[in-house]
Amino acid sequence: MDMLQFEQWVLKDFGINLSAYKSNQLHRRINSLMARVGVGTIDEYVALLKKDQSQRQKFLDFITINVSEFFRNPEIFEDLKAKLRDELLKNRSSIKIWSAACSIGAEPYSIAMYLNELSPSVSHKIIATDIDSTILEKAKKGEYVVSEIKNVKQDYINKYFTVQGDKYIISPKIKNMVTFKKHDLILENYEKDFDLIVCRNVVIYFNQDVKDAIYKKFSQSLKKGGLLFVGATESIYNYKDYGFEKASTFIYRKL
Repeated sequence: MDMLQFEQWVLKDFGINLSAYKSNQLHRRINSLMARVGVGTIDEYVALLKKDQSQRQKFLDFITINVSEFFRNPEIFEDLKAKLRDELLKNRSSIKIWSAACSIGAEPYSIAMYLNELSPSVSHKIIATDIDSTILEKAKKGEYVVSEIKNVKQDYINKYFTVQGDKYIISPKIKNMVTFKKHDLILENYEKDFDLIVCRNVVIYFNQDVKDAIYKKFSQSLKKGGLLFVGATESIYNYKDYGFEKASTFIYRKL
């Protein structure tokens, strides 16, 4: 089996379209993972993935980049908070938010904390999606370790977390603000009428055609004046092609 056949097998077996990823980067990652688990060929690796559930999950975690933390890049998150306060919440009584590729739930819960600070009596809709069912279960549990909450201010920890041993457990109030769903950014349709879409440190791994398709669909899913919040390494240089203007360095506004 060669790498192309492996990609076809992964699409059939996992439902993940590896051809959407930058191929050189992807192949390096797969070869690195194979070396880490001690297999020398793709055929051996497929055999391992077929029989070992824990290795299937490691592969899925590795490919879908499940790395996240609360308020990742804090200064950029503060910029988002200002946009929420000065634009979105000023113009609308309640807002609809999508946290795409949400991983362990740190980003939608971070936004939920901001919304609770800015408009505590209002019921907002936060949808958080990911392709990985296992990571969504972790997100729903809302239990975190210290490295994942390192950017959370102490008063937020006191207010929104319960500490049990080495675990930080998100409060029911914040947890109940977020609805988690499984969703594939590449293969599935997108909901509409969002005021804010958050998708950070994911699209960077995809090839340009897939990036273009995702950004176009994000634009179509946003209301006029809605915002797209991307990662600190993901400036969209051709943002006008998707109907955006720059609201700040990593935030784009739909025209």
